[in-house]
Amino acid sequence: MATTREASAIAKKQLALRELHWPGMDIWLWNRKAHKGFATIPKTMPLILKIMDEMTKGAPVSSTYLTLWCNTWDNNFVVLSKPGDLALASGFGGQRGEHTWATRMKKLHELEFIDIKPGRSGPMGNAIIWNPHWILRYHHHIKTPGLIAMSYNALVETALEIGAMDMTQAWQPFSPRTAAPPPVVPAPGTPIAPPPPPVPPPPVAEGPKEEV
Repeated sequence: MATTREASAIAKKQLALRELHWPGMDIWLWNRKAHKGFATIPKTMPLILKIMDEMTKGAPVSSTYLTLWCNTWDNNFVVLSKPGDLALASGFGGQRGEHTWATRMKKLHELEFIDIKPGRSGPMGNAIIWNPHWILRYHHHIKTPGLIAMSYNALVETALEIGAMDMTQAWQPFSPRTAAPPPVVPAPGTPIAPPPPPVPPPPVAEGPKEEV
């Protein structure tokens, strides 16, 4: 796992190498700091999508999942008010496009990659996206059919390389439906809040005083 200083040095070297091969071409590059409309994704996403499709062989869900992710505002939450648009972006057009998209959504829900709640748009009105690393670790623990060892091991190795601790730290293998969520590990440098002060005991009521 690279430190912040090491990561900065790597980025500078890559920028210099890019300028060597494509000098002065910045104007043709998409830059999230200069252009609006971007989503934050883990660097393991390609492997996550690959594993998802292997687990749902014959009914791939990766395009549906990625479309959901790209419709969040960095809060893991999506309002499903435009199913036709979501279906089209997922690659499902025509008369049965929305139906096919809905079946993929249900499959993602069955595998616990997402949860769905009703809303103004109907039974499938809102969705939340769980941390895919936790979910895949849970499926690995319960030996879900379709989860290929080679792909899963590649995911773990990539996580080790980039420092994705939620794929490597010790935890109890639960899912959102089966138990409390795993502990959240603060990012390096995050200040830790002090514990709250102890609650004082309630005052003891005095009984009536006896006359002497």
